[in-house]
Amino acid sequence: MFAPHSGGAAANVALMAARSGARTALAGGVGDDDWGRWLRGRLERAGVDLDHFKLIEDMPTPLALTTVDLAGEPTFRIYGEAIAPVVSALGDSVEAAVDASGGLFISADTLSGVAGRTVTMRAREHALGLGCPVIFDPNLRLQRWHSKADAAATANACVPGALLVRANAAEAQLMTGEDDIERAALAIRKAGARNVVITDGAGGAILRGKIKLDVAGVPARVVSTIGAGDALMAALIARLQITGFYEPAIAAALKEAMVVAARACERWGACD
Repeated sequence: MFAPHSGGAAANVALMAARSGARTALAGGVGDDDWGRWLRGRLERAGVDLDHFKLIEDMPTPLALTTVDLAGEPTFRIYGEAIAPVVSALGDSVEAAVDASGGLFISADTLSGVAGRTVTMRAREHALGLGCPVIFDPNLRLQRWHSKADAAATANACVPGALLVRANAAEAQLMTGEDDIERAALAIRKAGARNVVITDGAGGAILRGKIKLDVAGVPARVVSTIGAGDALMAALIARLQITGFYEPAIAAALKEAMVVAARACERWGACD
């Protein structure tokens, strides 16, 4: 049985954070086709600002055909160019999109190709130059990268100056070479992140930064892990945005964010 679910890490985060009461905007684009209009409609109904989100003519919306194993772990097969719509939509207006925002969220989804990386890093540098808080979630899908070394180096380039870096244990190990999440968090902080959250599935999560916090894992009857990290990220971003990006809000939100992520694992679509 196949069922459609909206996706894309940034879209998921924007949608779920908006449902949690945050003011969010999504910059990018999809094709001006049935799937693109369907996704835009879901975002619009959730209250996401789409002033910088375009429907692009003659460009099909990319689709991911996803299968899930018995442990809930996904395998993705992407059809269509996932990054071209973003580059086409934002090539000339990325700075204006940042200017209109109180904070910037980026992930590695748009970093694996040269064109997408250029646009994303322009947004990041512009935000840092304005003193605008930057939040980074690696969300590394290694099949999109030429090598693990390229993925790690590109992700690490997004760490300096970040208000928050959120990674799972595997991503943190790839970025730092440390297989202990405590040492990995220390390495990411030394690289320039003000706050680091590392999640370890059922093992819980740690926050290292202005506040030090350990949160236990939350039991879940796992159906699919797709989007669980996006759900957690959305919960943290929602609290940060609502509080004016007050750093202690990360600690205040982390336990509930772990609950939200666990519940997302119990349904087929994290945004459903």
